[in-house]
Amino acid sequence: MNFSEYVVSRWDTLSLAAAEHALVVGVAIGISTAVGVGIGLLTHDLPKTRGASLGISAAILTVPSLALLTLLIPVTGLGWGSTLVALTAYAFLPIIRNTVAGLRGVDAAMVEAGRGMGMSRLRVLLKVRLPLAWPLILTGVRVATQMLIGIAAIAAYVDGPGLGTQIFEGLSRLGSVNALNATLAGTLGIVVIAVLFDLFFFAVRQLTIPRGLRVRP
Repeated sequence: MNFSEYVVSRWDTLSLAAAEHALVVGVAIGISTAVGVGIGLLTHDLPKTRGASLGISAAILTVPSLALLTLLIPVTGLGWGSTLVALTAYAFLPIIRNTVAGLRGVDAAMVEAGRGMGMSRLRVLLKVRLPLAWPLILTGVRVATQMLIGIAAIAAYVDGPGLGTQIFEGLSRLGSVNALNATLAGTLGIVVIAVLFDLFFFAVRQLTIPRGLRVRP
């Protein structure tokens, strides 16, 4: 059976795995964005707290994904629970770092202009700093998403959802019938998901960032 025949014969299985892969990444990036941007907003002007949040998120990222997934099994079990917790934790560093960098990089003159208009510190943060920092924040979310798409494949080791199952099954049966097809289908499926997410973020960037504030991703 050639590759195209394999994909057609197993389309239902592959499409379901691809949908689960995209869903778990989407949920994880949604949670990590809400929490990470919130942490950045709260800590960007507090050196010690900011350093602690960046240090902890950086430390998490140094833990090998397979090790973290395995350590989570006694707490969150196999499958979706461990996968979602691990992916969410790995996404924090680029999101928090870019949020802090974006907020702290806002021109002081813009902040003073907001204060001169009678805005409170909170309103300056939400109405001036956050919109100007958004391009850099969005870049951090995009980078985190692309990273999670690859890490999610490893979650198949703990019975996680997604296309990693195809890759692991193929690698475990190398030399047998359709082993290479299974590995290739899983790998190419992940590449397609990565491209689709990138197109999504490109559209969000075009819709939410004024032309004058756009930076190259």
